Amino acid sequence: MTDNVSAEQLRLFIERIERLEEEKRGLGDDVKDVYNEAKSSGFDTKTMRHVIRLRRMEKHHRDEADALLETYRAALGLH
Repeated sequence: MTDNVSAEQLRLFIERIERLEEEKRGLGDDVKDVYNEAKSSGFDTKTMRHVIRLRRMEKHHRDEADALLETYRAALGLH
């Protein structure tokens, strides 16, 4: 009996994951479409991706990254 229940439970988990993976692919296509739309409107998508990465970061991590970047830029004379 437990083998039957376990097999059914496993099948349900697999099917849920498959559905979510399909939704994720669809969302990825949607995101790509938005980037293409932004690019055709004259926006730099590389910079947009960078801004999105920064917005995901917690403030103190973003501040640390900014400070480190400034230190490296100063060391290389990139001001």
